[in-house]
Amino acid sequence: MSLFVLSLILQALLIVHCIKTGRNQIWIWVLALLSYAGVIAYLAAELIPDLLRSRTTKRTVRGVRKALDPGANLRVLENQVRVTGGVDARQRYAEELLRLNRPREAVETYRETLTGLYEHDPNLMLGLARAQFAAEEAGEARATLDALIQHNPDFRSQEGHLLYARALETEGDTVRALEEYQTLAGYFSGAEATVRYARLLRASGSTAEARKQLRGLLDQAALAPDHYRRGQENWLREAERVLAELPVQ
Repeated sequence: MSLFVLSLILQALLIVHCIKTGRNQIWIWVLALLSYAGVIAYLAAELIPDLLRSRTTKRTVRGVRKALDPGANLRVLENQVRVTGGVDARQRYAEELLRLNRPREAVETYRETLTGLYEHDPNLMLGLARAQFAAEEAGEARATLDALIQHNPDFRSQEGHLLYARALETEGDTVRALEEYQTLAGYFSGAEATVRYARLLRASGSTAEARKQLRGLLDQAALAPDHYRRGQENWLREAERVLAELPVQ
């Protein structure tokens, strides 16, 4: 009896699904007359293919593949570089090396790519700077970004500007780093720049200004759309943590 009741429930749910999603109405008769056989047929022909085509499923499958074999994509990209030798292939290969925490190899790949017509390509130079910074070569990263702007004065990149400020901070040039962070905090689309600015202000003894920056950021975030708060969740939590640690005045 329990199997019979379960069958009726499944049939009813799938019939409703069929009607709401505009499926062929023949399925209504199949589901109504064939019990479990109809349910299985509907799942196999209609629901499972849709599930496999969904973006969420594809992202999940890609994530599982990366977890099981993190170097699979790198081998594909390495083969593309070997076969084509193209700039796009080399750039993707370098980006994957960086993602896999192999920044020194990424630096070499970017340097090999920055030749000829692409010697001063801004996106490649930015990639090189990212790899240099990840390889703990902050001075080299800053020098690359200086050269990038010298050869591409109209190029604009929030990521590049933030990387420049971080390089200055890592080098110990606190005054210039604070200046860059202050500018970034005024236009950066996420919360990271303001949080980094506030942390450096705190380290420099400017706790009142650090508190002002963090309170302003959190007040704006409270009025921002949900998707912004979800996307910036980690940095907003860091802002709350740093604010809580500041001495009360």
